[in-house]
Amino acid sequence: MLKLFIGNKAYSSWSLRGWLACKQSGLPFEEAVVPLYDEEWDKRREGDEFAPGGGKVPILWDGEIVVWDSLAIVDYLADKVGRDRFWPADEGARGMARSMAAEMHSSFAALRRKHSMNIRQVFPPARIDQDVFADLARIMTLWAHARARHGGEGDFLFGAFGAADIMYAPVVTRLITYSIPLPNFAKAYADAVVQHPFMQDWIAAAQEEEWVIEKFETPTPPEA
Repeated sequence: MLKLFIGNKAYSSWSLRGWLACKQSGLPFEEAVVPLYDEEWDKRREGDEFAPGGGKVPILWDGEIVVWDSLAIVDYLADKVGRDRFWPADEGARGMARSMAAEMHSSFAALRRKHSMNIRQVFPPARIDQDVFADLARIMTLWAHARARHGGEGDFLFGAFGAADIMYAPVVTRLITYSIPLPNFAKAYADAVVQHPFMQDWIAAAQEEEWVIEKFETPTPPEA
């Protein structure tokens, strides 16, 4: 059976992506949640389960096969169960979805750094730094193009829930946590992501966690 190691569900955005990929595959898997940054973290990440990925989560074991990095986990599972479960069937839509997933994987550093994931909190609205605003503008543009060109009558970026939605799901949680105002189309999409059964399961589990990481419990103040 597959075994997925993930970090705290309240805070770990990359773990959410890997977990959603496993759920989307439809394959049975065992999950092992490990608290990030506790007193055992440095020692734990050097263990056999984590070492292949440099001590980072998520990391997926399939027997003796190991896959780390969320986007690699998406592709590995898509190869196992059929790519249409993750990616649009239409060639143009599939190319756009892959490009959007890759851009999410490599970009938006300001948003990641200044608006860390915390599913259990909703902070009051605050001024948004210019570099974060630029990241958000780019994300809104991507979402709008995907919805307009390939969303059809579905609720998600390319109609049905898939890899692109998996990659952007933690962004949706950040938008809610930091009370960031959204255009109507983006709010409808964010609502659809949050209401997806997989996300509801993750959010419920995050609420039940006992671990608290203080540095993620207050918003980063805007730059002067």
